Amino acid sequence: MAPNMSLFSVNAVLILSTDDSSRILAKYYSPPHPPSNAHGNNYPGANPYVAVKDQKAFEKGLLEKTSKQTSDIILYDNRVVVFKLESDVMLYVVGGSDENELFLYTVILALRDSLNILLKNSVDKRTIIENYDLVSLAIDEIVDDGIVLETDPVVIASRVSKPPQQDISAVKGIDLSEEGLQQLWNLGKSKLGERIRQGL
Repeated sequence: MAPNMSLFSVNAVLILSTDDSSRILAKYYSPPHPPSNAHGNNYPGANPYVAVKDQKAFEKGLLEKTSKQTSDIILYDNRVVVFKLESDVMLYVVGGSDENELFLYTVILALRDSLNILLKNSVDKRTIIENYDLVSLAIDEIVDDGIVLETDPVVIASRVSKPPQQDISAVKGIDLSEEGLQQLWNLGKSKLGERIRQGL
């Protein structure tokens, strides 16, 4: 086993806007327990961008560098970066310089595909901001503390988008009086309206 191997293969997952170079979502990871022989931030899996100022400088330079690239994998600031352009946003997965590019590429594909499932093929800045909770949960299902947990987009999407339980309890509490039937009618009407807006 190589001395530099670590479970903590992801340093950051970023979603940046290509329009105004702003940060939409950024998650930086560091192992919770650095090895005992670590000196500073130069052990495998360490996050060198602790301060927000350093993170924003890294993101700005990264966006400038990748906007001119035709490939999906680059080496930037001694980090392996895999990225995908979706509409007006750029998705990034950042790993250490000795990290396996194919493994990180699998992570970025899982992120892109799960977002396409969750956001109904509408992965853009506005939709991501409107569904920030789903996007954040999807990233948490893929990566936790820099450890890749899941790469199957269907599994990720199903874990994130469980049906709400409040609808079931609302139906159980309706009585059959005139008022109860009116409530049932209103619930059915609202559910039908939601289905029509979602495109059945």
